[in-house]
Amino acid sequence: MSTSLSSTPVSGSGPEGGERHASWLELFFDLIAVAGVGQLAHLLHEGTSWTSLGEYVLLFLAFWFAWVMATMYGNVAGERTRVLAVVAAMFGMAVMASAVPGVHESDEKARAFALAYIVVRLIASRVFSGRGQIVADLPIIQLGAGLTPWVVSLWVHGDARLWLWAAGLLIDMAVMVRVTHETLQADIDQKWARAEVRAMRWFQHEERRSAARPPGEARARVEHTRSRMRQKPQVVAADVEHLSERLGLFVLIVLGEGLVQSVSAASEEPWDGGVRAVGAGVFVVLVLVWSLALRTGAYGLPLLVPRALPVRLLLLLHCLFAGAVAALAVALGRAVEEAGGTMPQSGRLLLAGVLALVLVTALVCALVSGWGARWAAGAIGPALVVVGVLALGPGARDPEGLGTVVSMVLAVLALAWPVAWRAYRPGTPAAGTAGTAPRA
Repeated sequence: MSTSLSSTPVSGSGPEGGERHASWLELFFDLIAVAGVGQLAHLLHEGTSWTSLGEYVLLFLAFWFAWVMATMYGNVAGERTRVLAVVAAMFGMAVMASAVPGVHESDEKARAFALAYIVVRLIASRVFSGRGQIVADLPIIQLGAGLTPWVVSLWVHGDARLWLWAAGLLIDMAVMVRVTHETLQADIDQKWARAEVRAMRWFQHEERRSAARPPGEARARVEHTRSRMRQKPQVVAADVEHLSERLGLFVLIVLGEGLVQSVSAASEEPWDGGVRAVGAGVFVVLVLVWSLALRTGAYGLPLLVPRALPVRLLLLLHCLFAGAVAALAVALGRAVEEAGGTMPQSGRLLLAGVLALVLVTALVCALVSGWGARWAAGAIGPALVVVGVLALGPGARDPEGLGTVVSMVLAVLALAWPVAWRAYRPGTPAAGTAGTAPRA
């Protein structure tokens, strides 16, 4: 740790104004994402009731928002990132991850989860406010209306607490959708203009009061008043290329959870033909998701071209996609456990549901990237049909269900189709890939 407590770039970071890569501090911070995603995934391992699904979505959103706030701080601050702030946020997220099991039943764990989330939010807000900056690409860092229900939840018990958390997250998502760079700048300009008028009146008042004093003392008093005038906040934007790498790394972490779940399950099963076939299918599924998100997309999102969306909107899409892939990890692990027979309805529907979310995200990304409706329909439409067969096709309503091997073959086909379509019908997206990121 340096005496200035600043982060050091990983070897390969470009010079000032050049290409940036994740620093050692950022990579160390991402270890908490590994732990958190693993804890969250286990919420779905025992079952997929509506309660467990709702709890998973709620806690994943909170954990992801905490992660992205600390990530955005490192993105904007660059080499001026303070190690202490990032490590403090990392500790808060460690508390959140530790509290995930039993958060619904234990008041102590639920309170710890909420308090840690509040602290991480306050750390993120404080580091930017101290610099006189407002982050246009993640406005909820300083627009804290969504934090209020979390504070109230510290004195609430039972399901009401979880509903308050959900309300806070919905407020945050609404702010992300509605508050643009332009609205932030206009609000700052308006408030600053009023503040300048008040400051000028106070300044003139101090000058009149100082007129009767000796000249040296009068000048000192006026300069002291002037020095206390606040600087106008600066609206700052993310380093888009660096953010793309950070979001892609998070997707890699989530894919790693899929490997952990499937390898762990395979280690406890006899290696018969079913386990070998399903295990191979699981590996192919993970490779196909990796190819969609990180070889044919941007920002860790499938089929998205760079700068096709404002950062604040692509962040919400990334949260949806990452949450779906984390749930896919659980579905794949359960498939390996059931490799020798038929996949239970709950496991099959979980697999089909998360595959549908992955594909719908890819469809949205293709449309906003300008690939065209016909190209996007060709890339995703047949894959969604295959997912429909997995969920509702022949044998799906039978108590025995579809064979696990057959289910895994359908999952591979569903993901292989858009990968192959992108490779052999590349097309030309209308969205540009140069210039600055859209601010609308």
